[in-house]
Amino acid sequence: MIEISTDINKAKKILENNELVAIPTETVYGLAGNIYSETAIKKIFETKKRPFYNPLIVHIHNKKLIDEIAINIPEKARILADAFWPGSLTLLLEKNNKIPDIVTAGRNSVAVRVPNHPLTLELLKVLNFPLAAPSANPFGSISPTRAQHVADYFSNDIAMVLEGGNCENGIESTIIGFKNDEPIMYRLGSISIEEIEVLVGPLKVKNHSEKLPESPGMLSRHYAPKTKTILVEDIEKELSLHTDKRIGVIVFKTIIDKTNINYTEILSEKGDLKQAMSNLYAAMHRLDKLKLDLIIAQKFPEEGLGKSINDRLERATKE
Repeated sequence: MIEISTDINKAKKILENNELVAIPTETVYGLAGNIYSETAIKKIFETKKRPFYNPLIVHIHNKKLIDEIAINIPEKARILADAFWPGSLTLLLEKNNKIPDIVTAGRNSVAVRVPNHPLTLELLKVLNFPLAAPSANPFGSISPTRAQHVADYFSNDIAMVLEGGNCENGIESTIIGFKNDEPIMYRLGSISIEEIEVLVGPLKVKNHSEKLPESPGMLSRHYAPKTKTILVEDIEKELSLHTDKRIGVIVFKTIIDKTNINYTEILSEKGDLKQAMSNLYAAMHRLDKLKLDLIIAQKFPEEGLGKSINDRLERATKE
């Protein structure tokens, strides 16, 4: 059975033995292994049932280590690292040749970030290697924002979850890469487009790719509950079409008073997009356990972090 513990020394020993540990970050929990161990990296892909063509994110504990991971780093990448690391920014950069191809799915680019969680930073400091850590969930499922979410997914598949509490930001990191030194957003995430553009100018957004994705997090169907889920502008109108179903709804801030709603998840009663983002996956997990016929999610304002929330909801509702 999986152990949920705050014991960093135990996590260190497991990782040094080429096994996996789920680690907390400020975004979501990650399924972590030594980037230089082919055994460990294969276990990540196999445990998640993640396709080997989908690259992983490398986690380091200090921005100074970026030169051990990547080469030919654009000045705008360093500006973003200075501004957002530790934090929810992943940079897609030209890889150092010592980074194994299995981590990058054979590509010449590597995704790297410094997570902003004290336990995981402490763990990374005592290890002699960086960690690859995609989200600690079966491929395509709702990402975990609590240790128990991971345990529910992988109770017999990994030895340990490092208990770090609830993830503060609640959705994955924003991924920025570069072409001819100009920034491209490959995944909307916990840092908004507007926050990035203030520092490096206008962004091209290339957020989806079904075949041979250039970056982690680009596949369209992802973050999805088992329960059929739809995303709509007008929840009340949609409810009128499903009067015979057990329904759960996800709304931003307003209670909808309809008799055929069985459960309601309000993500932020005060209308705070950051709070709503933080609560999104936990709400999806709760609804998915209720054996509903349908989850109806309300589309969020298409601004700031609302774009990132809509991105996750759109992927969760892809057939």
